[in-house]
Amino acid sequence: MPLTQRTDPYPHWEFSAPWGDRLRIVPERGGLVTGWQCGGRERLYFDAERFADPAASVRGGIPVLFPICGNLPGDRLELSQGAFLLRQHGFARDLPWQLELLEPGAAGEAAGIRLRLEDSPATRASFPFAFRLDLELRLEPGALAITARISHREGPAPADGITTPATAMPFSFGLHPYLAVSALEAVELEGLPDTCFDHHPMAPAATATQLERLVQGVDLLSAPSGPVRLWDRGAGSGLELQTTAPFDLVVVWTDPPRPMLCLEPWTAPRGSLATGERRLELAPGASQELHCRYRVLDDA
Repeated sequence: MPLTQRTDPYPHWEFSAPWGDRLRIVPERGGLVTGWQCGGRERLYFDAERFADPAASVRGGIPVLFPICGNLPGDRLELSQGAFLLRQHGFARDLPWQLELLEPGAAGEAAGIRLRLEDSPATRASFPFAFRLDLELRLEPGALAITARISHREGPAPADGITTPATAMPFSFGLHPYLAVSALEAVELEGLPDTCFDHHPMAPAATATQLERLVQGVDLLSAPSGPVRLWDRGAGSGLELQTTAPFDLVVVWTDPPRPMLCLEPWTAPRGSLATGERRLELAPGASQELHCRYRVLDDA
């Protein structure tokens, strides 16, 4: 079977492709993808010891950022329905998701998995909309393709009978993949624009200066015009992030001394639900798809 439940080294589900690549998924912990083995190498960094403590924030895998990326002033979401407490990066990474196989491909094999999160009384306390978020992950030879489908559902919300607001649903969306590297000193990045936005002082900065500081820790937002490549000269491999508008902002984040670099696709900068900058909105009944792809570049 391509989808198998495992207990070692921690409880998870494993999806295996016919050519040997695999994903590890823990749906009850934020729909978290904890491993991606491609070409015989683990491509994701994952701190299993920290993960074993439910009270600690996750450091590793691919956390999902929804319905906001970053934070809002005072963690307050101001809407016509009132003010709501919505903390940094939203709630999707903290809630249990549903997991299922995608429909078989042309050759009869399962192409990947679908993770699904729907609104609940808990989510509507901080985000008063009926929504469905589907995250599809498809293994390809040498690549991982990801599609997010966000839907603003019409009609009564489930269980409690709360109706969907007639107003449009604002949101931003991001992924926070922790990519494993041999050492930050061995990392090179290509494809970023000359200028970026430094999240530490919340000010524009020169990208080259930021990249010189990877080993000290960086948190930058950029708007590249094409793919971004991460080269790990120590491991002789690399990864390319391919994005499609509006899912085409890229955040680079390091947390030394951890041997990882986060190369994150976002739809909007921090605070977009307050400022309106690149804010996405869905009318009741509408949906939007977002696409990105990570491609392995070996023999760097």
